[in-house]
Amino acid sequence: MLPRAFTSDSNLAEEVMSEQQRQGAERDLYRDTWVRYLGYSLASLVQIPRTTAGDFDQRAMNFIDGVSPRGYANEVGEAFRSLVPTAVVWLSYGVSSSYVLADAIDKGKKAGEVPSPEAGRSTRVALAMVDTFVWQSLASVAIPGFTINRLCAASLYVLGTMTRWPPTVRKWTTTTLGLLAIPVIVHPIDRSVDFLLDSSLRKLYPSVGKPSTP
Repeated sequence: MLPRAFTSDSNLAEEVMSEQQRQGAERDLYRDTWVRYLGYSLASLVQIPRTTAGDFDQRAMNFIDGVSPRGYANEVGEAFRSLVPTAVVWLSYGVSSSYVLADAIDKGKKAGEVPSPEAGRSTRVALAMVDTFVWQSLASVAIPGFTINRLCAASLYVLGTMTRWPPTVRKWTTTTLGLLAIPVIVHPIDRSVDFLLDSSLRKLYPSVGKPSTP
């Protein structure tokens, strides 16, 4: 006979996996739609819509709508690093971090809405938020930001040693290459982060399923 604690964890795992599958059938605002790619625009670095008055759910949706287009703002910042002050690049990381927090809050809220015994609700919400926060931090901020940073640094160095182009032309060429690379690296990085978490962190909490990815 299985221990009671193990049985409870298994039931919780089944509930969470069932909800993950149900949510997987829906389009995820943060990962499956065009809003994730709006972070490419420079406007996303500075234009943050105001929230409107209303009940909690409406304010939450306004907040999500305000930050969700900014998941890749830091990659745009890295692409423009040679042309803008360093403070602008750091600002882009702050904007992307707000996107990460918004997605974690959204996934935690959805996990809390799953019909289940009250005893397991807080655990499910916490694990959903942690899993989403780690996934997004790696897939939307750290890894792509580092990738664009190194790509732009390498291209700027190569152009500086192999051409006689003016500095301004070299910098704009580097920025263009960085921007063009962003949509190319998105899906491979997402899949790699899924594999990484499935092979490590998610094994520590078997009651959490994979987050939905593009």
